[in-house]
Amino acid sequence: MKVTRRTMLMGAAAGATATALARPAIAASEPIKIGFLPALTGPSSSTGVAINRGTLLAVEEINKGGGVKGRKLEIVSRDTQSDPTKAVNGATELARREKVNVIWGPLNSGEALAATPLIARDGLPQLDSCWVDALTDPKKWPLAFRNAPTNQQVGAAATHYAIDVLKAKKVAIIGDTTGYGTASVDAYVPMVAPKGGTVVYKNEVDASNPDLTPELLRMRNAGAEVIMPWSVNAGFLSRIINTRGQMGWDVPIVGQTTLGSGQTKALLAKPEYWGKVYQNNFRPCSYLPNGKLPDRTQAFVERLRKNNIEMGDTLLWWIALGYDAPFLIADAVKNAGSSPKEMAGYWDTLTKWPGVYGTLTFTKDNHNGYPDDEVVMCQANSFRDGAFNLAPGYGT
Repeated sequence: MKVTRRTMLMGAAAGATATALARPAIAASEPIKIGFLPALTGPSSSTGVAINRGTLLAVEEINKGGGVKGRKLEIVSRDTQSDPTKAVNGATELARREKVNVIWGPLNSGEALAATPLIARDGLPQLDSCWVDALTDPKKWPLAFRNAPTNQQVGAAATHYAIDVLKAKKVAIIGDTTGYGTASVDAYVPMVAPKGGTVVYKNEVDASNPDLTPELLRMRNAGAEVIMPWSVNAGFLSRIINTRGQMGWDVPIVGQTTLGSGQTKALLAKPEYWGKVYQNNFRPCSYLPNGKLPDRTQAFVERLRKNNIEMGDTLLWWIALGYDAPFLIADAVKNAGSSPKEMAGYWDTLTKWPGVYGTLTFTKDNHNGYPDDEVVMCQANSFRDGAFNLAPGYGT
C-alpha cells in the first residue's frame, strides 16, 4: 500500500516553542524517526498492545510502498509499563538521545498528562490518542494534536445512553485512581444533572483492589439504576461485572470502551455476566445494522487477517487507531516536510482525513480532530473480531 492512497492537503506553518531542541539538517535518505510510547506491559497495557499491532503494520506497509519520498519510517519504541514516570523518561530519551522527528503517544492518559508538557518543551510534534480534555491546548502546546475523541465527547455519548435511552435517573460513577480515572469522574459527574439525573454514588478506587463488593453494595443501597465505570484496566472492569453478577443485581453497566475488550471477556466468571454491558465505541469500527462493517474497515480487517494479526483478544478500533497514526505522520512529511513547524502546519489545516478509525479535522485553534457523530455506544456481548453491534435503541 502506498501513502498516496490518502487525501493530501498542504498545510500552513505553525510556530514552534522557543525552548525547542535544535534539530540538525535532515539528509534526504535519512529515516523518519517516530518515537512511540505505548504501555506494552503493566496494568493498563491492553490499549498499548493493540495499538502497537496496528502501528507496526502501517509502518511495514508504508516502507514496502517505498516510504515517504524515498525515506523509510523507523519506529523507536519505549515501553512505558503503564507508569507515568517511565513515560516521562521515555519521552526525554526519545527527544534528546534518539532525536526522533515526532512522538506518537503516550497512549494512556495518566502517562500523557505527565509527558506532554515535556514533549512540548523539547519542541516535538505529538500525536495523542488519550481522552482527558486537558491534553490538547493549542496555546500551551501548539505541536500536540489529538487523533481521538475528548472526554467531553465520550462522556456525552455514555450519559446520553444511560439517561435518555435506558431512562436511568440514579447514576453510580466509579473510576480508578489513575490520572485517566480521576479526570473522567471529574468530567462526567457534572454531565448527569443537566439531563435530569442524580449521581447517587461517586468514588475512585485502586484498580488492584481485589474485592469490589463493598463498592457495589453502596451503589445498590443508594438506589443506582446504572453503573458508569471509567478505567482502562481490564481486571478492574471485569471485577465490577463479576461482582454485579454474583450479587444477582440486574443493573446495566455503561462506560469505558475496555468494558468490551477481549481481555475483559477472558476475565469474566460467566459469559452471561456480559449481558447489559454497553461501552463506548466508534461508528467506523462497529457493525452496521446489516451486520457488516463499513467498507473501508472491512478492507482493513481483511489485511489484518492476511497478516495474521490477532483481533479476538482486543478491540478493533485500538488496532485501527494505531494503524492510522503512521499514515497521518507520513502524509504530513510528504506534503509539508519533517520539521516540527512543517508537520504541525500540515495538521493545522487537515480536513476530513479518511482514517480507518475515524475522519479527522484539525484547525489552528482546535487540535481535537475526532467528529462527534462517530462516537457511539455498543453492546459488549455482541463482540466478534474486536468489533460490536451498536447498542440497542442507540440508532443506526
